[in-house]
Amino acid sequence: MFDDRTDAGERLAAEVNARDLEVDVVLGIPRGALPVARPVADALEADLDVVVARKLGAPQNPEVALGAVASDGSVWENDDLIDRLSVSEEYLADVRAEEADNAREKADRYREEDGLPDLKGKRVLVVDDGVATGATATACLRQVRETGAEWVGLAVPVGSPRAVADLEREADEVIALETPAEFRAVGQFYRQFGQVTDEEALEYLARES
Repeated sequence: MFDDRTDAGERLAAEVNARDLEVDVVLGIPRGALPVARPVADALEADLDVVVARKLGAPQNPEVALGAVASDGSVWENDDLIDRLSVSEEYLADVRAEEADNAREKADRYREEDGLPDLKGKRVLVVDDGVATGATATACLRQVRETGAEWVGLAVPVGSPRAVADLEREADEVIALETPAEFRAVGQFYRQFGQVTDEEALEYLARES
């Protein structure tokens, strides 16, 4: 159990340091990842920024992730689940467009310039507060990969074993402190897992490493 996201971030920072990684930029997935990503960026003496993606919710049950779309339009979809639920291409097209717009608007709240910072040739570590399906993290990793980054890693305090295994095919390295077999939701592994506001997330970004 982690006390809260800051505790998780400090433990994750210690693990990243132990691996002696060289990282130029840490990208947190807002909003929940920013308290986790800040200690990691500080430990690595790396710049902290954000990468944004939105979940593609299923019809009648938006909490079920059919996939995710990043702010640049990068998409990952769970084809098996889409087929199993008989989701129409018309629905997918609509939800892709809507959530891509939402992701762009969210990214605009966190930075003045459009798009990600210049990551070409850089070593980039994406950080989240946990992964359940891995949909959002996958879309974010693909967005970063498209920038021409030299190396793209992912670090999370906790993740489902299946999601972490899937993400190991997307990232050059995945660091997950815990991959419990009995995984239901990210929040079950935090004593405090309240919502992070935009204002709080921006404060983490504003702090100097």
